[in-house]
Amino acid sequence: MVAAAGGYLVTRPRALASRGGAGTDSIALADSALGRCRAQSGDVQMDCYDGFLVPLVAARGVRTALGTLNVLAARDAQLRVDSHVYAHAIGIAAGRAGRADVGRAFASCTEIFQSGCYHGVIQAYFEDVRAVDTASVNALCSSYASPAADQWLRFQCVHGMGHGLTMFYGHDLPRALAGCDQLRAGWDRESCYGGAFMENVVNATAPHHAAHALHSHAAAHDRGAAAPFKALDPTDLQYPCSIMAERFLAACYNLQTSVMLFFTHGDMAATARSCLGAPQPVRPVCFQGMGREVSAYSRHDHQEAIRLCGFARAEYQPWCHFGVVKDFIFLAARVDDGIAYCRSVPGSANRLKCYEAVGEQIATLRNNPTEREAACGPVTAPYRDACRYGARLTSVLPR
Repeated sequence: MVAAAGGYLVTRPRALASRGGAGTDSIALADSALGRCRAQSGDVQMDCYDGFLVPLVAARGVRTALGTLNVLAARDAQLRVDSHVYAHAIGIAAGRAGRADVGRAFASCTEIFQSGCYHGVIQAYFEDVRAVDTASVNALCSSYASPAADQWLRFQCVHGMGHGLTMFYGHDLPRALAGCDQLRAGWDRESCYGGAFMENVVNATAPHHAAHALHSHAAAHDRGAAAPFKALDPTDLQYPCSIMAERFLAACYNLQTSVMLFFTHGDMAATARSCLGAPQPVRPVCFQGMGREVSAYSRHDHQEAIRLCGFARAEYQPWCHFGVVKDFIFLAARVDDGIAYCRSVPGSANRLKCYEAVGEQIATLRNNPTEREAACGPVTAPYRDACRYGARLTSVLPR
């Protein structure tokens, strides 16, 4: 049985200055890392950067490691694409160092790079776990279960649980999803599913990364697993969604575009066509996932993101922009970044969906309705109600 890690409560720290910025130490460290690793490529380069960043957690602290990663991401385009996974590795190192106090390790992270550090802390928690049951999985993130708790951190915790459970079960995805099913709240289950599907994809596409060292640890224990689960199938761009129960399809298709892009070598037009092969009820979710990928592929350039979303059929382009803006905000928990993107999006249908996504992120970032109202305030009047709808300030869907 897992020892309950609930009962801790931390306040979400503000992102490091200047979008996850860094002090003099991090700048100097980043220069050193670039000198050591930039000439490398592929897995060798990834291992090199991991070998530099992970030891920084023990030597200089989590914030310095994240600050160094932030400087590196600004200077190395390929590293920036994988920055979320590097943040996972930093979080795992923090979690290992702070096993006696999961809450303190969690509090050492920040939101930058899609909050990957938080997810890594939860992954590390599962490294020493011997068994999983309903009581333990519900206890792990219980401090964030109340309506007054920080819902952003609640998401990071249960999403990280999906990653951790997948590693715990030796990347047997169906068993990990069954672990998520033990969570009592539907919102928690859905967030956990997303973490499990993400871990399945990332482990299959970047299996040598330090963030996945837990896999070998998990395999060293008898988890009762049968034959290894086939993570991806190059002959079926809908797999593993194509074999999943209906309740998993939304979470699966939100990540499936990562699979499509992996096997089509980054072909966004081919990915848009593949999303049309998803079951009709979850097709919008697939295009939302495409938007998340567009955010990364465009390197957060507004006009490039708009161009890439243009590969989707007109009826699904709003969902692509929905995914783009959610990821823009998710990068550093900054609502202004999403509003700025929506202002540049053409077409009223696209803008309405874009601002609705802004509202959804506000609802996660702000518990207080007054604060949510204020956060939607900068949205221009014709679209403010879309933001308010997404922020759950009104139940009337704007036309």
